[in-house]
Amino acid sequence: MKVNKTFGVLVAFMICVAFAPKDKIRPSGYDIGDIATDFSLKNVDGNMVSLSDFETARGFLVIFTCNTCPYAVAYEDRIIALDAKYKSKGVPVIAINPNNPVAKPGDSFEAMKKRAAEKGFNFPYLLDDGQKIYPQYGAQRTPHVYLLESTKSGNMVRYIGAIDDNYQDASQVEDRYVEDAVDAMLAGKEIGVTVTKAIGCSIKI
Repeated sequence: MKVNKTFGVLVAFMICVAFAPKDKIRPSGYDIGDIATDFSLKNVDGNMVSLSDFETARGFLVIFTCNTCPYAVAYEDRIIALDAKYKSKGVPVIAINPNNPVAKPGDSFEAMKKRAAEKGFNFPYLLDDGQKIYPQYGAQRTPHVYLLESTKSGNMVRYIGAIDDNYQDASQVEDRYVEDAVDAMLAGKEIGVTVTKAIGCSIKI
């Protein structure tokens, strides 16, 4: 009887796996080398922003972030620094808030405008209205970074994951994943680490 029970549990598990939605086993979204589809999202200044607006860009740091997640807040100054460092080199930050403002009122469009003004964001801070863009990318956390390279074929995904290896203390960072990836891309070199685990809050739906 014990063997039969164990076998029955195993069969049930195999059936669940076989018929589980694909994205429950492996998150859907972009892989390294994929071409990212453009978008048109509302910025905190009221204007619509698309990647195609940046005609001379060599790439983009698309960062899914928000107002309310402690991890995202901890990284705000580092995101500002990334934009300051790389925008002049043709790789601006494009920040996108993927959270549902009904689930997280602190991530409403009005709250985004206030936060952008308080922090002095010099990059677009866009609302993923209807939450249509973050699933395309496969973003799961805030913050979650996607480095895109502008190519003849389109904006190619070159890096996915975390900004660095220490969200708690910027002075203790040892591995600067995003900076290393951007520097390698701009130098025409192979990116050493292309995927890391994003550490942060789950996106609120």
